[in-house]
Amino acid sequence: MGLVSLLHLPHHDGSPLYVSDEAPALGETVVVRVRTSASDPVDAIWLRTTYDAEPVFHATTTSTEGDVVWWAAELPVHNPVTHYRFLVVRGDQQEWLTGAGPVAHDVPDGADFRLAAYPAAPDWGRDGVVYQVFPDRFARSAAADDRALPDWALAAEWDDEVAFEGTDPRTPMQLFGGDLDGITEHLDHIERVGADILYTTPVFPGESNHRYNATTFTEVDPLLGGDEAYDRLSTAVHQRGWRILGDLTTNHTGDTHEWFLSASDDPAGPHRTYYYFNDDGTYACWMGHGTLPKINHTDPDLRAAMVEGPDSVVGRWLRKPFDVDGWRIDVANMTGRLGPIDVAHDVARAARATAADLREDPWVIGEHNHDATGDVDGDGWHGTMNYSGFSWPVWSWVRDPASPARPFGRPVPVPRRGGAAVVETFRAWQGTLGWRATANSWNILGSHDSARIRTVVGGDTAVHRVAVGLQFTLPGVPMVFAGDEIGLEGVNGEDARRTMPWHRSDEWDTATMATYADLARLRRSHPALRRGGLRWAHVDDDTIAHLREHPQGSVLVVARRAGGASFTLPLAGATHLFGSEPGGGDLLAGPDGLEVPSSDGPRVDVWSVGPE
Repeated sequence: MGLVSLLHLPHHDGSPLYVSDEAPALGETVVVRVRTSASDPVDAIWLRTTYDAEPVFHATTTSTEGDVVWWAAELPVHNPVTHYRFLVVRGDQQEWLTGAGPVAHDVPDGADFRLAAYPAAPDWGRDGVVYQVFPDRFARSAAADDRALPDWALAAEWDDEVAFEGTDPRTPMQLFGGDLDGITEHLDHIERVGADILYTTPVFPGESNHRYNATTFTEVDPLLGGDEAYDRLSTAVHQRGWRILGDLTTNHTGDTHEWFLSASDDPAGPHRTYYYFNDDGTYACWMGHGTLPKINHTDPDLRAAMVEGPDSVVGRWLRKPFDVDGWRIDVANMTGRLGPIDVAHDVARAARATAADLREDPWVIGEHNHDATGDVDGDGWHGTMNYSGFSWPVWSWVRDPASPARPFGRPVPVPRRGGAAVVETFRAWQGTLGWRATANSWNILGSHDSARIRTVVGGDTAVHRVAVGLQFTLPGVPMVFAGDEIGLEGVNGEDARRTMPWHRSDEWDTATMATYADLARLRRSHPALRRGGLRWAHVDDDTIAHLREHPQGSVLVVARRAGGASFTLPLAGATHLFGSEPGGGDLLAGPDGLEVPSSDGPRVDVWSVGPE
């Protein structure tokens, strides 16, 4: 297709320009619209929805605004999750318009648009920027020096290298001594980065530095300062008008957890059914790791203890003194699933309902490193850690071929791909996850489980900033792993858990940190970057340009992983808002449209734009 024609394609998404209500009640009617161009004539468009799984077609009405033709139809919200698509007719040619884009052949319903008749995720989550902290490696307070280490721990100095090679037994045992008061003391830094949601990995006691093998869910690890330190952190976060998220593993406990010890000691005891024990005393565990016994969510007592009601783990931490505003649920994809057993959505529904009963606007995000389809459609997780729909495609576009970084769970690095393949990947995942779930999922360039983005791009600071540009301007919520903003490196998840070099700030990449801060401010000040639709404007191997549309103003983003030629878009004048590198300026429309200038290297630019 021609370069300009991308903006002339039939388009629909879940944003305000196209859907009158993204969170309707069951039984309501929503107006949905398709946009086409007079330069790409269309004879008719039909809305198709599935009424109790039976396809039903609704006619559309048209209106014209200059070159734009709008096709509107009334969509009855008959099912809790209402699926729909559009049939576009041109003479004897037909194509479907789905969440994954237009397609000229019949396709299954998996990528249909959808509306969920459940309350939307809270505004503070969708509008915010998340900052992830791995407590042991972020900052030490003075109090940490006086704490005795447990027998399992191997004391490490703050500048020691992280043990991460292969199956090094020291890896989970190295304790650098970061604590919660250390985080509280550095909230100003998080503010400078532009974040307003603090997410920490688990703070429960556990015989490891990562604490995903909890020994109890009733208290904060004394090594982190205990309950009092968490109260201080939570209070300080809320005093700034921010939010704080906890991290809970609902799939397993540690093998030294009080429930598991009770279950092991007494086969007839009340905790035995909390786990999956075999007749010979063996038990199900996470991925073969015996230290992580799997929880049995078919047991009503376990569900009450873990996810259901105010006295469950989920409920208790939403109240003071911890006062978390929501949860990131670890291994959400496996929770409640074991062989023929699948109560995963029941668990998600219970956790979200418990949170909603206790807080006015909680946020519950489920970890998936692959396909969260079906788990984020309705009344379960509000969104996912969107590795497959965001992280891996971005990595494949910006990755240095020589980089050793690879996504976790994959035996080889992601391939380096051109812009067209990357955009098709974005479309596919947006289609299968749905607009609302995509908008509430996390745009991640790296985390405590993956390589660092700086290592992915081979240390290229300019390309790193291009990736950040996509992170902050595509639909989804940016999640920044502490240290990415200053250029920390790491070849895998364990290596990525390096300590923050507070005492070596002269080594920080302050230009990249400024990019994070500038884009956070830009995102906060332009509704289009938080709530706007998404249309692809121009794509080639080294350039991805997209338009975020909103009734309060639209924004054009041009990201280049390498230098490239100029190109023209059918847009009016554009006011320059941001450039990741020197240069850039306002653009004037000529007789052929808006000319985006060439670039001699990687950069990302953002403009506010007028109507087409």
